[in-house]
Amino acid sequence: MLGEFPAGGANATLRILRGLVKRNRRRYFLYAVCFAVFSHKITGMAQWGAVFSIIAALGGAALLASVHKIDEGHTGVYYRGGALLTTTTGPGFHLMLPFITTYKSVQTTLQTDEVKNVPCGTSGGVMIYFDRIEVVNFLVPSAVYDIVRNFTADYDKALIFNKVHHELNQFCSVHSLQEVYIGLFDQIDENLKLTLQEDLTSMAPGLIIQAVRVTKPNIPESIRRNYELMESEKTKLLISQQTQKVVEKEAETERIKAVIEAEKVAQVSEIKFGQKVMEKETEKKISEIEDNAYLARQKAKADAEYYTALRAAEANKLKLTPEYLQLMKYKAIATNSKIYFGNDIPQMFVDSGSAGSSIKASAVLDVFNDQVIDLD
Repeated sequence: MLGEFPAGGANATLRILRGLVKRNRRRYFLYAVCFAVFSHKITGMAQWGAVFSIIAALGGAALLASVHKIDEGHTGVYYRGGALLTTTTGPGFHLMLPFITTYKSVQTTLQTDEVKNVPCGTSGGVMIYFDRIEVVNFLVPSAVYDIVRNFTADYDKALIFNKVHHELNQFCSVHSLQEVYIGLFDQIDENLKLTLQEDLTSMAPGLIIQAVRVTKPNIPESIRRNYELMESEKTKLLISQQTQKVVEKEAETERIKAVIEAEKVAQVSEIKFGQKVMEKETEKKISEIEDNAYLARQKAKADAEYYTALRAAEANKLKLTPEYLQLMKYKAIATNSKIYFGNDIPQMFVDSGSAGSSIKASAVLDVFNDQVIDLD
């Protein structure tokens, strides 16, 4: 690695040390100085022992310089002679050529870049300043080599810091102070995020913008006071509007309560009316049932009476024979001591002393018997 050790003893050693210092290996400078001082003091055979000691020390320093560590969430990139190597490494311990190869650790986890004191001129010519803009981003490990090759290991300066300045000034230049400070302020962070991500997708694929946070810009004091007065008046207006809404809401609530109460009364009335209708219908049905039952009873009674009369008539028909009627006639005559008949019933008279009436009565009985027989 070092080739043949040059003649000249301590002077040659000092030249080597100066070469190491030029290569920015300062952490080994102290070791080399100690060996150089020691080389001035050795003579003869002891000088070669010192030379071998120096070589051993330099070998140990080279070994230490070749071992390096990459932390978790980082990716290592390597340079040799200023040229970027294609090799990248993940977290852990790794080896590289000492003094010739250098490395840088590139973070691939979520990180926040703060862009401070960004000037911005509005479309009306007012200069405002954003104190701090935070850009939360992360780098995909597979894209580390391409981004470092195109934008160096400090890629965030070109891709984030400079782009934030540019995009924010582009936004302010086409909007008024009212829009930037109040009207569209809530959209600045989202618009800035989308614009940055759109550019990065084409320029540096693999660099992802997670979020953008923008603080309220600083504006001239006189304008700020005017905005404060305007906000105060706007607050009063909002209070009056809210008061009006409260009054309207209360009136609406009262109206709704009245409607609900009226609907409740109407529903109760409807329910009561329905109950009455049902009661009347029930009474009607009961009356119909009772009427039908009474009609059935009367019909059954009439049928029974009719059947009784019919059976009685049939019995009488069988019973009223000529012999029976003759018998009944004699029984009826036997129960009456005197019977008087005349040609006209209203002119009938009763005379117990007439002797000829007996003969007439006997003739009348014969006529009555003939009539009964004719009826049969």
